[in-house]
Amino acid sequence: MTENITSVGGGSRSDTGVSALKGRTGAGAPAETRGKTTIADNVVAKIAGMAAREVPGIHNLGGGMARAFGAMRERVPGAGAGVTRGVKVEVGERQTAVDLDVVVEYGVSIVDVAAATRTNVISAVERMTALEVVEVNIAVDDVHLPDEEEEAEPAEGRVR
Repeated sequence: MTENITSVGGGSRSDTGVSALKGRTGAGAPAETRGKTTIADNVVAKIAGMAAREVPGIHNLGGGMARAFGAMRERVPGAGAGVTRGVKVEVGERQTAVDLDVVVEYGVSIVDVAAATRTNVISAVERMTALEVVEVNIAVDDVHLPDEEEEAEPAEGRVR
């Protein structure tokens, strides 16, 4: 039996951007349908970001400014790794849409990388959330050339 997905939130409520998976309740209902599961937009964005980064040929996610701000944010202790950089999602009652800004490696077929990315993102999001992914839009913002320097790695601390 599958759970029903409903949207929670709207307007100025604090739970805006959260989907809920609702099931039947009561003693006669199967255990897996008793209760409600909520999935925040940020969860879908993280799943999509991780799935996109797994695809060979994807160098990075995010446009130029997003990558620059992300590199600075990553250096701040406790700020996180920026898994959702370059990822935007819209989550509805039963469906979700994903927008990705990507940087591809030089020499790869952009069409093939985009197709592989769509397949991987759709598979991961649908498997982990039970939401139907209606579209994955990919904007290729840059091509990473072999001789371009990587983003500067944070220096090791002076004290060990």
